[in-house]
Amino acid sequence: MGKEHVRLIKPSKAYKDAYLAFYEDWVRSGELMVPWVISKDPYAFDEMLAFLQRNEQGIDIPEDWVKDSTYWLVTESQQIVGAVNIRHELNDKLFNSGGHIGYGIRPGERHNGYGSEILRISLEKTRELGISKVLVVCDAVNEPSRRVILRNGGIRDEDYVESNGNVVERFWIENVE
Repeated sequence: MGKEHVRLIKPSKAYKDAYLAFYEDWVRSGELMVPWVISKDPYAFDEMLAFLQRNEQGIDIPEDWVKDSTYWLVTESQQIVGAVNIRHELNDKLFNSGGHIGYGIRPGERHNGYGSEILRISLEKTRELGISKVLVVCDAVNEPSRRVILRNGGIRDEDYVESNGNVVERFWIENVE
């Protein structure tokens, strides 16, 4: 269909049908859901929204987690084409292999420039949180994500090798206006 103008919105009941279509596209693809929050069961929609809200406020989150904010990337035609999870700070795990920003573009909407756009707009959100140096990571095998990060100013740091042997490429983005 081609790229439409997009914006980030907070998850909302008004977008329930659009979100379920987004979720079902991921399920049909058989791919790992990225960012992790989109793997939450959306059929209990109100509970999912409450969970995301608690995470942002730091309420009832596990001891080894940090506050995070989730946004959906919405087109002019009100379709959800991506999701992003922004961590407000880094713990050891996030420093090594998670980063501040985890994002994913709906399988049926890739190669339209939405990846670069979701990261660009997410950097504005991290600025609002006072994060001036942002860590963004991708698996070494994920060439499209690497290009998105580099396009948004990513500077390569040392890789991190996870216990299963997966190589995570780590990039820092200076996040000042």
